Amino acid sequence: MNELEVQQKKLFDDLRHFDENGNEFWFARELQEALQYTQWRNFQKVISTAQIACKISQQAVADHFAEVSKTIAMPKGASKKVPDYKLTRYACYLIVMNGDPRKEVIAWGQTYFAVKTRQQELAELYEQLSEDEKRLFIRGDIKQKNMLLAEAAHKAGIITNQEYAAFQDSGYRGLYGGLTARDIAENKGLQSGEEILDFMGSEELAANLFRITQTEAKMRRDGTDTPAKANAAHYEIGTIVRKAIKEAGGTMPEDLPTPNKSIKELESETRKQIKPKKD
Repeated sequence: MNELEVQQKKLFDDLRHFDENGNEFWFARELQEALQYTQWRNFQKVISTAQIACKISQQAVADHFAEVSKTIAMPKGASKKVPDYKLTRYACYLIVMNGDPRKEVIAWGQTYFAVKTRQQELAELYEQLSEDEKRLFIRGDIKQKNMLLAEAAHKAGIITNQEYAAFQDSGYRGLYGGLTARDIAENKGLQSGEEILDFMGSEELAANLFRITQTEAKMRRDGTDTPAKANAAHYEIGTIVRKAIKEAGGTMPEDLPTPNKSIKELESETRKQIKPKKD
């Protein structure tokens, strides 16, 4: 084990606790600090997404995310109780897999909490999921990968919202045979402000995930350093993915059906299912 691996291991080992039965666990608020989330409300969003992933993997959420409270000091000697969680190793894994991938410490956490083993298990689980569960699964992955793509675009000089919209349209035009994001939204009958990725089935989401990951990889590999080059790279990868779909005899993404429920609706329904009932 090299020095970096030792450092990574120590970071998470030092946060580990053991219950009266010798079972290991981590406190969410301590993990929040280690993963460099300054505000609990932002980390809570990651936990919420991780809980949805836990339910999708057919695990009991309460077994992995046990709600507890923590007393913290306040000014003038006062104190108050705040919500916290006792997390299993699996819960921690799901949290780091849904955290901000641009943080180096997130990569450390993914290594520590046995990513490769879990990736194989999740790949096997994926085949057993329902269509809606697959949509939630892929959409969560896209949210992470889009962060990396946005960072690559920023490094290439794409700064304004207008520039980023043009960059995104380049990828969509390549994948959707010339259609822009607005065209795709109109075809799906979406209202203003509705996110087109939230109204895609699993097959369409998978095509877009491939577009996103391969564009980011190409830009990083090529050292893309101008908006023009970034747009060209995104369009090129979009056309490559479209060609692969055609050669495989698949349905073009613009011809795939639009699901009745959005991702946000599915997430809301899932959160209600995993929310503990009050006595």
